Amino acid sequence: MPVIVNGVELNDADLERELPLHADTSNPMRHAITALVLRRVLLDEARRLDVNNADFDDAGDSAIGDNEDAIITALLARRAASPVADDAACRRFYHANPQRFMVGELVEADHILFQVTPDVNLDMLRAHANAVLQDLLADPSSFAQVAREQSNCPSAAVGGSLGQLGRGDTVPEFERAVFALPSGGLLPQLLHTRHGLHIVRVTRRIEGRMLPYEHVAQQIAAALSAMSQDTAWRQYTKLLVDKADVQGIDLQGSEADRVVGERAA
Repeated sequence: MPVIVNGVELNDADLERELPLHADTSNPMRHAITALVLRRVLLDEARRLDVNNADFDDAGDSAIGDNEDAIITALLARRAASPVADDAACRRFYHANPQRFMVGELVEADHILFQVTPDVNLDMLRAHANAVLQDLLADPSSFAQVAREQSNCPSAAVGGSLGQLGRGDTVPEFERAVFALPSGGLLPQLLHTRHGLHIVRVTRRIEGRMLPYEHVAQQIAAALSAMSQDTAWRQYTKLLVDKADVQGIDLQGSEADRVVGERAA
């Protein structure tokens, strides 16, 4: 079934050019068509509002060529402008998210990994790992020995020691757990990550320091402004799509948001 936007059918040549840009998505064809629909809707609105009208001619939009992106950007800048984050907003973000601006924060952590493999019985593995954890909660002094005997990680050879870890050194779910533990703390429940089930303890913490606001103010302003712009573009594009005559595809909000988000980025 052809896809028609405001009376204009999407053509195969445009789809062939667009398709490779969405090769990493779950449904490249659908995402490519969604992108073309949004592009058509935005260009039609630009034409209606006479945005960069000199780039259009009576022969049709094929004459626009490489100017299409510039026209769409000009339209969004005119109709979906967002305010630049002011100093007060930047300071609020800075104080509300101190962990984002910490440097030098380290932990020394140990773990015991019970690896989840395709043929493992997860219920039995979890029951076994929980039993080991309960023993260690009762007697933490045996952690290194148990790690040598039980862990499926190469760190087993050194009693489960992972050495010093900074933020970004491990997968996010593991990082959140170890940086929340106090020095000498043993996590009282199993930690489930993409690698398996972990028993985790922190043997030492090195507290970091927070970067001065003045050092990160521009970075915060740029991030907040980008977030504001992204929201404004999404809302404006959704309004245009809702008003447009689109046949042959039922646009889902998450798909359209992803394409607009890529442009905002």
